[in-house]
Amino acid sequence: MKSRLATVIMSIVIILIISVLTLFGIILWNEVKKTETSIIPEDVHTVISEEPDNDDITIQEEIKTPEILSNPFEEIRNGSSQKEKVKYDEITVDKYFYNQLEEESKIIYRSFETNKENMKTGTYKIEFGSAFTDILNQEDGQEQLGKYYQSAIEAYMYDNPDVFYLSPNKMYLNIETTTKGTNVTYYVYINSGTQPNYLVDEFYSKEQINNAISQIEQVRDSILANRKSSTYDNIKMVHDYLIENMEYDTTISKSNIYNVYGAMVNGQAVCEGYARSFKYLMDALGIPCTLVIGEATNSEGQAEKHAWNYVQLNEFWYAVDTTWDDPVSANGVVTLAAKVKYFLKGANTMQKDHIPSGQFTDEGKIFNYPTLSIEDYYV
Repeated sequence: MKSRLATVIMSIVIILIISVLTLFGIILWNEVKKTETSIIPEDVHTVISEEPDNDDITIQEEIKTPEILSNPFEEIRNGSSQKEKVKYDEITVDKYFYNQLEEESKIIYRSFETNKENMKTGTYKIEFGSAFTDILNQEDGQEQLGKYYQSAIEAYMYDNPDVFYLSPNKMYLNIETTTKGTNVTYYVYINSGTQPNYLVDEFYSKEQINNAISQIEQVRDSILANRKSSTYDNIKMVHDYLIENMEYDTTISKSNIYNVYGAMVNGQAVCEGYARSFKYLMDALGIPCTLVIGEATNSEGQAEKHAWNYVQLNEFWYAVDTTWDDPVSANGVVTLAAKVKYFLKGANTMQKDHIPSGQFTDEGKIFNYPTLSIEDYYV
């Protein structure tokens, strides 16, 4: 009798143990069910090809469709960073394209500005924690966040010509999704994804970048040493310096021709390098200036992609195209009038052959430019 009772008790214990283990296994499975998604922005860098005469400019935007990859996440993340919101509210930004962003994009933009020094490593991880949980809980949340990320990248690269060393299409926005039963949480961060780093190919270390920045600043300081007393004179000084000291690169094969390092240190650039350098120097002088992307009609009547600037003078905005004010002449003779043909022009003149586009990438956010003065500026 005792043997039968012991058997029954043992059976009950075994059933209870199996039930507890099964329940624990279900809970454990829900705890570790985790996926990771990476989003890559479209490339905002422009690729330019043209004939030797730089009146014939063709810019094609190198479009890379945002890539979304989902993979099993193998380990449970420890610590509280996953649950904390990181919004980067401690920094204030007042820049032209930044001010047009939605708040979600502004958070991402401010994360770049906060970590500008850290990003020189090319591998620094920018964390947002659960800052975007409300968006990601929506049905199309990943798509929305991808668009906010794209807009932030574009605004940041066009507002800040001094970050010439960053490559947006190597920067991944990662979304780690953790499911615990019916509860879903998100952890968002930016890193280099599958790339060794998120620097442009010409730069590979923080030391090299700092050295390049030092060289650029030496050139900048030598220009600013000739600072004038009026805003007009300072704009003219920078305009003249660029067209006299830079050479338009017709090979489209040299390094850094799209950025301020190639333009100001190496003295060679294409239109994007000219325009970024003009803005960089206007920023240093405290003169409001924007980079402009659009189409320009060349001397042969062909509409092609191009980059130039808008600059503010006496509360009005005017267009400046330093690239086309530095023409390549077949006989080597360039008239004085040709060197100021696109200097401080109003809408009536500039929009005859320059049509701006506020959309930097296909299906990207449409940004607004300043309203140009109707008339040209006259001294």
